[in-house]
Amino acid sequence: QVQLVESGGGSVQAGGSLRLSCVASGYTRNIAWFRQAPGKEREGVADIYVDLGRTLYAASMKGRFTISRDSATNTVYLQMNNLKPDDTDMYYCAAAPDLRATTLRARDFIYWGQGTQVTVSS
Repeated sequence: QVQLVESGGGSVQAGGSLRLSCVASGYTRNIAWFRQAPGKEREGVADIYVDLGRTLYAASMKGRFTISRDSATNTVYLQMNNLKPDDTDMYYCAAAPDLRATTLRARDFIYWGQGTQVTVSS
């Protein structure tokens, strides 16, 4: 079993930046970030296949968000720049320990963190 702990959320003004961190309790091949607002479906943000550093982004985040990993500490980061009010959500990281491809389908991920809130004001 893999435990995930997110951190780094907070409140910023539009145009600002935040860096989210997700620390996994053990090695996992694939970690992704999702976001979800109350009453809405969970939305894939970015995914990284840790072994190869291969990444996948949702179209609306590409160019603003960057996912990266520190394999030595089992940590995955999500750098979010030029934030917009529409980016306000709870952000979750999720792990798929054996997945050898990138994906933004929530059903492909087995383990989930508790989430960290991001609030962007205009």
